[in-house]
Amino acid sequence: MLIRFENVTKRFGSFIAVDNVSLDIAVGEFFSLLGPSGCGKTTLLRMLAGLETPSAGRILIDGVDMAGVPPNRRPVNMVFQSYAVFPHMTVADNVAYGLKIDRVPRAERDSRVAEALALVKLDDFAHRRPDQLSGGQRQRVALARALVKRPKVLLLDEPLSALDAKLRDAMRGELAAIQREVGVTFVMVTHDQDEALAMASRCALMNRGTLQQVASPGDLYEFPANRFVADFIGTINLFEATLAVDETDHAIVRTPALDAPVYLGHGVTGATGAQVWVGIRPEKITMTPADAPRPAGPAAMPHANRTPGTIMTSAYLGAVTLYDIHTSGGTLIKVTAPNGTRSASPALPAGTQVWLHWEPDAPVMLLA
Repeated sequence: MLIRFENVTKRFGSFIAVDNVSLDIAVGEFFSLLGPSGCGKTTLLRMLAGLETPSAGRILIDGVDMAGVPPNRRPVNMVFQSYAVFPHMTVADNVAYGLKIDRVPRAERDSRVAEALALVKLDDFAHRRPDQLSGGQRQRVALARALVKRPKVLLLDEPLSALDAKLRDAMRGELAAIQREVGVTFVMVTHDQDEALAMASRCALMNRGTLQQVASPGDLYEFPANRFVADFIGTINLFEATLAVDETDHAIVRTPALDAPVYLGHGVTGATGAQVWVGIRPEKITMTPADAPRPAGPAAMPHANRTPGTIMTSAYLGAVTLYDIHTSGGTLIKVTAPNGTRSASPALPAGTQVWLHWEPDAPVMLLA
């Protein structure tokens, strides 16, 4: 492993910002530290950079303990949220600054600056100043300045937060492509789950200073470790429930929120009668008008995984329409339905009676 956090804790007085975190990051990963404001992710990044000192535990880079190693002696470089480009310097001089401080010979410096600018597609902007650039271009200057020193690890602190939505979407793809091309390990801090899921190969989701789950974006979304993860990543319908049956190949839960039991095509390994949470993503629910034939449930339990409801509101979101459905159990459920072609039927109006149904592998079961 390139980076290792061993039981790292950081206290600010009586406040514990990072609480006994152990984490490994491999060579060449695009790794994201994700979580809400105040969860400890930025403090963890700053300790890796050497800008904060752990109160307990160790941080190792390439097997070397970083205790006592100052920031400028660590094999890392950092792209700050504000980019911190020098306004009085040209783009090329900004990128060359770190090499100049390190007394890299002029010929090698010029070659590496040209290489870095080509990497971020700013070859033609070398002689411009930052105030002549867009936000996305300034972000790429900061990225080139960090990469030109060829660090083992590049640290990114909310790298896209200063950009507008459309530019942010474009830069996600560019950052991921640059990381794949250079092969440098990227460690990014963000509170934006879309940003993390779109770019990272693995994510560490944090809350209140602790790690909640470390997994690929797909596993975070499809197999959350607990209720916090399920609720933070994407949109999900969560219901309190009771585990009624728990066998090797299936489980059944009952919840007052729905008019029928929920059948899962796998066991849960919980105690029968236990209080649990069941979650269903909006896109995994199928909606049909009430005058259509009643949907069938699983063959093993045909009356499960379906409930009647009434459309309360709908919101057109381009690719999908988001519906709020009021169930007969008195719960509001969110359902997304694809809009299909331009000639597709309009959204169903408020007041429409519908059936909601889902496959046995759709629900997520979370032990309380």
